[in-house]
Amino acid sequence: MQVPLLDLNAHYAPLIEQIKLKLNEVFLTHQYILGPHVRAFELMVQDFLDVNHSVGCASGTDALVLALKALNIGKGDEVITTPFTFFATASSIARVGAKPVFVDIKPDTFNIDPAKIEEAVTPQTRAILPVHLFGQPAEMDRIMEIARRHNLSVIEDNAQGIGSLYDGKKAGTIGDIGTLSFFPSKNLGCMGDGGMCLTNNEDLADKLRQLRVHGENPKYYHKWIGLNSRLDSIQAAILAVKLPYLEGWSEKRRENARYYYENLQDIEEIMLPYINPKTRTIYNQFTIIAKKRDELKDHLVQAGIGCAIYYPRPLHLQECFAYLEASEGDCPNAERLAGEVLSLPIYPDLKPAQLDYVIETIKKYYRN
Repeated sequence: MQVPLLDLNAHYAPLIEQIKLKLNEVFLTHQYILGPHVRAFELMVQDFLDVNHSVGCASGTDALVLALKALNIGKGDEVITTPFTFFATASSIARVGAKPVFVDIKPDTFNIDPAKIEEAVTPQTRAILPVHLFGQPAEMDRIMEIARRHNLSVIEDNAQGIGSLYDGKKAGTIGDIGTLSFFPSKNLGCMGDGGMCLTNNEDLADKLRQLRVHGENPKYYHKWIGLNSRLDSIQAAILAVKLPYLEGWSEKRRENARYYYENLQDIEEIMLPYINPKTRTIYNQFTIIAKKRDELKDHLVQAGIGCAIYYPRPLHLQECFAYLEASEGDCPNAERLAGEVLSLPIYPDLKPAQLDYVIETIKKYYRN
């Protein structure tokens, strides 16, 4: 049996005719850049997330850069973030000329440890950039309290967590600016690249809209040096078809997770994901901690089961950040977990037989 890590064929099969009809609407207008379909989708997201402003852009990475620029963060500034995430989180900080300051994660949720944030604040600190990793929000109450006490901005990297909740609040709408990614593997993915910034601050929203078109307002007059970063109409049209299904897909992911919990809890060699009771996760990934992780991964791959390591090397140890002079041991939880985590298939289109096959294959490996 084959069980891919993600099956886009199964995902798109029931939607493809709706998507074709919506794309025909775009082709008839010939408005491919920031046209009416982009605005319509932005308004849909605002309603879904109960946020005042949404600004579509070209990618989740650009959303982070735009957010940092909108908050005037640049050379000489420090931004505290996690080393256990996708590269774009930290590279965006470096791209605006600021310094990423990495602090360790909590060993249970994989999210940034608020206690470590407090220790890392200096006079140069301008912002905290938490990541809602694998679809589970970071501890935003504690993070926002630290930010208020030190007069810091908060940018939520919510690339993996659209629709997740922290203490009843939508992730990505709690800090000053939240960012989304619509990369194809995300719970709400498009057929290419796409991203978005979220904010409840009208002034920040206006600045973000200008920054995504080279910082111009009005046309050909530039107050800031921005980016060429627009969510195109084709991707917005596709996302508008998919958004009404998102809650159902997220609930199916939670159902699949519950099935894993019920059937894998007796395997002593693995630790199943810990979910903070204050959160509602959307399981962009179902990430276990496994003894003999690499051997288990090889065993699953040989059995036709897709799995992946997110992330094999923490960001503070990446070669491109050597100038920060970090060293092994600086973030021990992130370093240890990089050698132990493994993500299993969790997508909503998984069939019961596929779930059973994954479970039995893991049990067979550890019980042989």
